[in-house]
Amino acid sequence: MCGIVGYIGKKEAYPILIKGLKRLEYRGYDSSGVAIISDNQQLNVYKSKGKVSELESFVTQKDISGSIGIAHTRWATHGEPCSENAHPHYSSSESLALIHNGIIENYATLKEKLQTKGYTFRSSTDTEVLVQLIEYIKLTNNLDLLTAVQLALGEVIGAYAIAIIEKNNPDQIIAARKSSPLVVGIGEEEFFLASDATPIVEYTDKVVYLEDEEIAVIRRGKELKVVNLNNVEMTPEVKQVTLSLGQLEKGGYPHFMLKEIMDQPNSIYDCMRGRVNVESDNVVLSAVIDHKERLLAAKRFIIVACGTSWHAGLIGKQLIESFCRIPVEVEYASEFRYRDPVIHEGDVVLAISQSGETADTLAAVELARSRGAFIYGICNAIGSSIPRATHTGSYIHVGPEIGVASTKAFTGQVTVLTMLALTLAKEKQTIDHERFLEVMKELSAIPEKMKEILTLNDKIAELAKIFTYAHNFIYLGRGYSFPVALEGALKLKEISYIHAEGYPAAEMKHGPIALIDAEMPVVVIATQSHLYEKVLSNIQEIKARKGRVIALVTKGDKTISQLADISIELPSTLECLDPLLTTIPLQLLAYHIATCKGMDVDQPRNLAKSVTVE
Repeated sequence: MCGIVGYIGKKEAYPILIKGLKRLEYRGYDSSGVAIISDNQQLNVYKSKGKVSELESFVTQKDISGSIGIAHTRWATHGEPCSENAHPHYSSSESLALIHNGIIENYATLKEKLQTKGYTFRSSTDTEVLVQLIEYIKLTNNLDLLTAVQLALGEVIGAYAIAIIEKNNPDQIIAARKSSPLVVGIGEEEFFLASDATPIVEYTDKVVYLEDEEIAVIRRGKELKVVNLNNVEMTPEVKQVTLSLGQLEKGGYPHFMLKEIMDQPNSIYDCMRGRVNVESDNVVLSAVIDHKERLLAAKRFIIVACGTSWHAGLIGKQLIESFCRIPVEVEYASEFRYRDPVIHEGDVVLAISQSGETADTLAAVELARSRGAFIYGICNAIGSSIPRATHTGSYIHVGPEIGVASTKAFTGQVTVLTMLALTLAKEKQTIDHERFLEVMKELSAIPEKMKEILTLNDKIAELAKIFTYAHNFIYLGRGYSFPVALEGALKLKEISYIHAEGYPAAEMKHGPIALIDAEMPVVVIATQSHLYEKVLSNIQEIKARKGRVIALVTKGDKTISQLADISIELPSTLECLDPLLTTIPLQLLAYHIATCKGMDVDQPRNLAKSVTVE
């Protein structure tokens, strides 16, 4: 993986491809490249390690003419980041060039087979094996490119989104997908190709999302043709993209991450719009209305997710169990898919993923569905794979999240889980009416309280300067705040590269307390809750060992504010909604520490926005 772009039409391809790669930079990558069939019928491949800007420098004075081409940003899976391993990859004869997201699991077997046929390899990648296999099948059997691709993919085990062009056919791009996203944009006498819609929206709002084992035959001057591996022609469904170009710009902020943190009052309002109706004292989710009987009959909920989405799931567990009195398990999707889990037909599986393309979560969905569970997806990216693979679900509607470290998607996921818990509880009559109204009305007030917290940005930026020296952080929370501690620690790790761990506050004395000294910053989420006195005791234990405490407290708090080294005061809210507020200062703290250290917060090293491989 990571990003795919393609173009065929009447315009020069190179500027469109480069701009598309830059639109996909948010996904995270370590090298990039382009392949273009030039005006004099040469198939030129140019690639380099590093940023797209380095690729631009590399192609200076080179032939970049041509109106058909493919381009790629690579996040290393097989082979280190270098120009040889970057995509596109030539076939042996250099008549084909291919780009690929995903992993070919049986590449070693295929490579060995090709080596016995005399093929040699320039790179360490699984992708080069695929393009060599396609050429071998094509030449050995005297086939056209489409048929060769179909036969080659029939031998492949693994995940792929590919695009391939042929030197001797400058009027065609072949593209295919399985378990990795691929979108075809349809313009006026031109087509666009991308791993998501962000590089396409500037040119057209009409797209086709390829399904698994579908192949797009994109030909100059002809209608889009879609077939499967058996060459059965499919009817592509053209959809309209609602994404706007303005949503993909920084809007005056230095980084997308800061823009997205600051956008949370609006994004959470959008998430609730039309769903939380204070005037009619109601919370409405269409998925619950449409599938009420199945959801209300559930004896157990299983939440599957990865990373930040898993942290949101931990909060969702507490919300659903508290409001609905249904047992909830929260699983790492990557473990769930391999451990032969016990799944009953009456179970409901909640699959949470910002991108809707997370490979482990998608595989967990497929496993649970095959065993009869009812699948409810919670995603941000409209038209992505998980929404298409689930029975029903809810979009979080927070707009595109470009920064690799998730911010507004996390609060959007928690908001949807809150609405889901409230809706189910009301239908099950497991929440009294007064409590329902209390939570619903306070939820509707959260965006304004978020705005109040964001006014602390300058204060937190100053605070961050103190802690750039730190090599370790501990984050502590209890109840609803424990997952927030995990998320705060993850944000700091992701973008500042400072080691940080989140713990339930009471667990500190079962090991982590050994780390406490005058050099150890400890972030404690200590807002008003039924566990306030317990958290106070934990802070006293830290201070007795000279630890430095940064406390998040409720406005007006006197006790912990006097005990902590630094206090950040937040508006009061209900305990069950606290994560929507306490998360924000932790996002800002991580952001400002990282920027003080000079880190690339939008594209942290080794990370990808959409993890489409295991």
